Amino acid sequence: MQRYRLTLEYDGSGYNGFQAQAGQPTVQGAVETAITAFCGQTVRIAAAGRTDTGVHATGQVISFDLDKAWPERTVMNALNAHLTNDAVTVLDCAAVGDDWHARFSAVGRCYLYRILTRVAPPALDRGRVWHVRKPLDERAMQAAAAALVGLHDFTTFRDVNCQSKSPVKTLDVARVDRVGDEVHLIFEARSFLHRQVRSMTGTLAEVGLGRWSIDDVAAALAARDRAACAPVAPSNGLYLTGVRYEEANT
Repeated sequence: MQRYRLTLEYDGSGYNGFQAQAGQPTVQGAVETAITAFCGQTVRIAAAGRTDTGVHATGQVISFDLDKAWPERTVMNALNAHLTNDAVTVLDCAAVGDDWHARFSAVGRCYLYRILTRVAPPALDRGRVWHVRKPLDERAMQAAAAALVGLHDFTTFRDVNCQSKSPVKTLDVARVDRVGDEVHLIFEARSFLHRQVRSMTGTLAEVGLGRWSIDDVAAALAARDRAACAPVAPSNGLYLTGVRYEEANT
């Protein structure tokens, strides 16, 4: 028995999220089907994060066990060959110990949210950015984002169907950058609540549009009330860009 760690890139536009669902196209379903086609084994993969419908990834991490110890490059190349018709690519494959787990061994996750702020709609990036036709004040958004950093009760930014045991999380990074016609929001934490990033993004966008003040964001956080959250940003601008692990566990 050999456990493998894989890094995935995918376009989530055509999938009903990462997690396998009967009768629905999912990233997990595509990868597990490719594994079976490669070696004949039926497996259940574990992921560092279960991205929602329409969410993309440039650094998703998964793990699974195979009965035979195949060479790492063979696993990577074989899965990519069987994923040719899917919007999923294996970027890296490594053999790991049987105590290593894509989700439970993770000590940090990083998300990027892309907002396109020009008047013209996207052509090449359609389905991969949130198109906001009005200008955004990224400096005001950054100032408001600072209120979210640290240990907080994030109930306001938590989806009503979130299954996390506690709304208390530590947000390590909340950064807003201007990149040409886009505003990029980067969030880093050990873990996130369901739709927390999209909820925070939607609220910060209200600041950028001049509809909310910086103090309004702090007040929404302090309210610990889902009703205090601004409209949630759409899924198509969100990317899971990386997962951090302790060096000893990689």
